[in-house]
Amino acid sequence: MYEERTYRNRISSGNLKSFGVTVQETDLWICADPLSAARTLTDQAKEQVFRVRGQIEAYIRCYPDFIKTLVPWTATEPVPPVIREMTDAGRRAGVGPMAAVAGAVAAAVGTDLLAVSREVIVENGGDVFVKLNRPFTYGVFAGKSKLSMRFGIRLDGGGAPLGVCTSSGTIGHSYSRGKADAVCVVSSSCAVADAAATAICNQVISEKTIQPAIDFGRQIQGVTAIVVIVGDNAGIWGDAEMVPL
Repeated sequence: MYEERTYRNRISSGNLKSFGVTVQETDLWICADPLSAARTLTDQAKEQVFRVRGQIEAYIRCYPDFIKTLVPWTATEPVPPVIREMTDAGRRAGVGPMAAVAGAVAAAVGTDLLAVSREVIVENGGDVFVKLNRPFTYGVFAGKSKLSMRFGIRLDGGGAPLGVCTSSGTIGHSYSRGKADAVCVVSSSCAVADAAATAICNQVISEKTIQPAIDFGRQIQGVTAIVVIVGDNAGIWGDAEMVPL
């Protein structure tokens, strides 16, 4: 069931041009260089979504368990890059490959748009691919927690692509065994950030497990920053600065 992404109303795209792309369940909010033609960008993004979704759907038709498994998946034969990214991210985080699908799709679209735009943001249900040449702040939405959108994490774009992904055990439709209001993860790989956010969220049972969950997440290869919010309590680790919004 579609849920309106009202948090998008609070996002500032600065001098970038923003637009939406929706293909079946995939609902993207994209920001890109205003010097690029908006129609061209929209068409290119939509074509890439169709392409990537087609690859994922074709693989699922061949291997139906791919969409259901909650444990890492091994692909021994040659597969499309998006499948390889999802399986690799799931293996690193110890979760099923579909835990990385939103981040992998965002990265595939964002990377494709970088051919025509110097800066790109692709948001896919709270999972964000970012390539900016300046610092930026990612606001953390945590549902009914008093800390929701009260602070963000400031990151140095530095011109290198980043993935910033959020998982929750209390909001949204994605499956989670945990109770965190929000687990936000930063990585150079958007797929890894997505899978790691799910894996870390699964470790959070109460506010007493914030630190053990962070300790668990620190061991996932490629994770560079973590934020965990449970009720009125939060923990942060890594290469990110917490700033008030």
